[in-house]
Parts: sequence; C-alpha cells; structure tokens
Amino acid sequence: MIGLYEDDMLIKEYKSEQKSSEILPIFLDEILKNYSLKALFYANGPGSYMGIKLSFLSLKTLSIVLNIPLFAISAFELNGYGAISANKGLCFVYENSKISLKKTDSKEFFLPKNLSSLKVEKDNLPFYFLDVI
Repeated sequence: MIGLYEDDMLIKEYKSEQKSSEILPIFLDEILKNYSLKALFYANGPGSYMGIKLSFLSLKTLSIVLNIPLFAISAFELNGYGAISANKGLCFVYENSKISLKKTDSKEFFLPKNLSSLKVEKDNLPFYFLDVI
C-alpha cells in the first residue's frame, strides 16, 4: 500500500495483494514517472521483516538519489494501534506503551487521509521487534 500526498492530504492510493518484492518496484516506477517527490514516509515496523527491509532499502536509496528526506512512522499508526500479524499465529500488540506477541487477530492497515495526524519518528531506521529468547 502506497499513498501520495499533496499539502499533507491523500490524493492517490496504490494497493496490491502481491508481495512487496514484486509490486514495490512497479509502483515506484509509475510514481517516479508521474510525480515529483518532496519527502518519503514509510512504516518502519513492527511487521514483516522482509517487507520492512525492502521498503527501507528502496526508499532510503530514493531519498539519497533524489536528495529528499525519509521519515519513519510506526506501523501501529497505520492500523489504529491494532494487532499486526507476525508469524505462527502470533501478532504484535501495543498495550500500555509496550509491544508484545500474542495470539489474536490482526487489524487491517489503512492510509491516513491527512499526514499531519501522524507521529513521525526521529529515527528512520527499521524497527525489528524480537521477543526475548
């Protein structure tokens, strides 16, 4: 899922059920051909490690090449702080300002209508949540 924003307002959505590794290059190619980007935002986790890595590397590269900033947003901001699918039937759950793994149903992600409502992270590095072993 990718959203394009103008003056902080959502103007276009790109959605697909394909894997990030398959659809992200296609979406980015189309966007770069049709739009001039001023900044990039991405969900830096928790979530799919491969999806987070791919998103970060792709967008960090674009950030450097286009000389535009890259900002991070917690994935919880994009699903109303609901559960996020992890693996083996577990989900990342945000409760009492802490993240844990629990067996529960994940909540759907959405693109916010307005970027100004999001808490932008100071650090844009990926957030990989690993439970204590």
